[in-house]
Amino acid sequence: MEHLEERGVEARIAKNIDKVLDRHSDETIANNRLRLKMSIDAIRWLIFQACAFIGDDESPGSLNRENFIELIKLLASCNQNVNNVVLENALENVQYISLVVQKDILHIFARKVCAIIRKEISDSKFSIIIDEARDESKREQMSVILRYVDKHGCVRERFFDLIQASDTCSLTLQTEISSVLSCHNLDVQNLREQGHDGASNMRGERNGLQALFLKDCHFAYYIHCLAHRLQLALVSAAKEICYVHQFFSKLTLIVNIVTVSPKRHDQLRVAQANNVVNLIANDQIVTRSRLNQIGTLQRVGDTRWGLI
Repeated sequence: MEHLEERGVEARIAKNIDKVLDRHSDETIANNRLRLKMSIDAIRWLIFQACAFIGDDESPGSLNRENFIELIKLLASCNQNVNNVVLENALENVQYISLVVQKDILHIFARKVCAIIRKEISDSKFSIIIDEARDESKREQMSVILRYVDKHGCVRERFFDLIQASDTCSLTLQTEISSVLSCHNLDVQNLREQGHDGASNMRGERNGLQALFLKDCHFAYYIHCLAHRLQLALVSAAKEICYVHQFFSKLTLIVNIVTVSPKRHDQLRVAQANNVVNLIANDQIVTRSRLNQIGTLQRVGDTRWGLI
């Protein structure tokens, strides 16, 4: 009898433990979902308002942790249930605010937007507008914009993708663009127009990007990008103004004089470093990670500022 009673007590204890674990498990799941929902809502708001996410100092002791964290704090201040589970109050040490989580959520949004654009295009004809430029990290980035007519008869221009190209060779660019179109089941045979800038790798009649697409689809006519042509027209008009012409002429001369000589380039960097030290000593600039880096002069161009 005693043995049976002990087994009964053990069974009741085990049953109670299972209930407690289930209760805690359900509570943990609910808290994690609430944290993730707040991160999604904050990211969605920042996307629609075209605001930056991260800042220079997002440490808990910072007075301004920048947009994403500050927006989470604002949402928490309006709801006690949210405040109990986000940021420093997350007992499970799972906050869903890391840069990796932010990028994952952004990628999900991007895929959903691309899916909606693809649904709008359906099997209709479309055009592509391509431009490439080098970012601050000196990586070639190529933007892909689709132009099409929706079911209501309205012309739409949608930013579709941003591609990191290994080089600016026309064949490489065509391969990357074709890969994006194929990934979303967009038939190249439905391509009816391609708009690029006037660079030789884009508009070349034999081996340019437009020529390669014309080989795949004979109706993909090339048009020099109107925005790029307008920019060139504005540059040409600005050069007719004496003060503007003198400014950029002297600026180009200064850049050439400094950058062609390693000695003068080193002197410039030393002068920059001394200037930063003086500004810090006078409390005119702040000191944080990735701030006040010593750079170099940038060469001016007709259509963009290029890194030396």
